[in-house]
Amino acid sequence: MAALLTVDGAALRGFVERIERLAEEKGAIGDDIKDVFGEAKAHGFDPKIIRKIIALRRKDKTEREREDALLALYVEAIGDFFDTPLGGAAERGDE
Repeated sequence: MAALLTVDGAALRGFVERIERLAEEKGAIGDDIKDVFGEAKAHGFDPKIIRKIIALRRKDKTEREREDALLALYVEAIGDFFDTPLGGAAERGDE
């Protein structure tokens, strides 16, 4: 017969309630961030580019430089990708 486990229900409930509360706050913060992106767009800024800037700011200089170097290397290795159908569509701004 397996040993019976006991659980501190009050402590467990406290953790669950804290997590639920934080999840609600996280959702509200997500909504706030979405609103700020909307405001930026209304002022003529491109939210996609703002997201890229934020992602770049999260990285240290060495990591950014390494990624830039790899990107340049890969682009050089495949050549001028605007000669491809997909590259041509991107150059024309097709969606």
